[in-house]
Amino acid sequence: MAELFIIGICVVLLISYLFDVTTKFTKVPSVIFLLATGWFLNQIGGLFNIIVPNLNVILPILGTVGLILIVLEGSLELELNRSKKELVKKSMLIALFPLVIIAIGFSIFLNVEWGISFKQSLINIIPFCIISSSIAIPSAINLTKEKRQFITYESSLSDIIGVIFFNFATFGTAITLTGAFHFAGQFFLMLLISVVASLVLAFLLAKIDHHIKYGPIIILNILIYQISKIYHLPALIFILFFGLVLGNIDELKNVKLLRNFRFTKFNKEVKHFKDVVIEATFIVRTLFFIVFGFVLKTEDIINKDSLVWSVSIVTSIYVLRAIFLKLGKMDLQPLFYIAPRGLITILLFLSITPEQRFSLLNESVVIQVILLTTFVMMIGLLFEKKSQKELVQPESLPKD
Repeated sequence: MAELFIIGICVVLLISYLFDVTTKFTKVPSVIFLLATGWFLNQIGGLFNIIVPNLNVILPILGTVGLILIVLEGSLELELNRSKKELVKKSMLIALFPLVIIAIGFSIFLNVEWGISFKQSLINIIPFCIISSSIAIPSAINLTKEKRQFITYESSLSDIIGVIFFNFATFGTAITLTGAFHFAGQFFLMLLISVVASLVLAFLLAKIDHHIKYGPIIILNILIYQISKIYHLPALIFILFFGLVLGNIDELKNVKLLRNFRFTKFNKEVKHFKDVVIEATFIVRTLFFIVFGFVLKTEDIINKDSLVWSVSIVTSIYVLRAIFLKLGKMDLQPLFYIAPRGLITILLFLSITPEQRFSLLNESVVIQVILLTTFVMMIGLLFEKKSQKELVQPESLPKD
């Protein structure tokens, strides 16, 4: 049995790699293939009466590790310099405002129409407001460099802002001004911890000569994240900050304390570390979506009762996205379509306690919103392929 299990995992990972490679040509997000593969394996298991242990237990574990690696990978790609100032500003605003408007708007509606407390409503709706960087970033591989950078910044910032907002909503017993100040204090404490821990880890990365160094650094990231979560600190700030420090280490060349620092050697270490993070992210992300696809229930996908909520949420997402992309003077094609929900939505939804759940925003709504937004993104990327071909053809024609 163990041999079959190992063979199965290896085959699934290799199939996922094939999906990842062919995405460049098919323009179909690999997450769709992964979810379909997981669901298909579940159906086969049912036909042959194969007993599979409850995989719902490992979803939060895979999701948490996947979230850490995805945010770390995304932050390592973010460049913070004057040339990127305008792009970072636009990405921040387009990530922030739709998220806040949808969360508060739906929360007020639920409070007025259904009598659900504003706090409970906010906790339940925030997971649907966050763009999934784990889906958006790999899907933007064929876009121009500027558009890829925008998607990377926007989706990474959406993850960070969304998780912090969710932490604030679940903090304490009520959303009050005192609670806001308390949370702000915790935020700045986490920022201070992030500065110190990031510099220490960066120093270790530069100084460790042992042939095993990248694994322990990643493990320390996960350890610091989990300890911070125990004390209800916004732990994702540390992951973001650490990635930004490593990805922008050249910007620290003018700091007096670091004048004797060997930046050339360190840049090579950062590049190798980044490669390891990318590889690890691929494996964890693949396992997460395969497992999630496996535990999907067909009745949840086609649940008509939850379709009204799913379509309402998705419609709000794209209406606000179009408005803010226009205000930011960004191209709608194909950026308008790239607003998928995914790993972060699932992870936050699973972390909601049963007492805080709102029955109408259930698993069916989560699945349908993820599938709808991913499908819209797929259609948009396919259309982008067509438009690019149409632009190339006139240039290839002979001139009169």
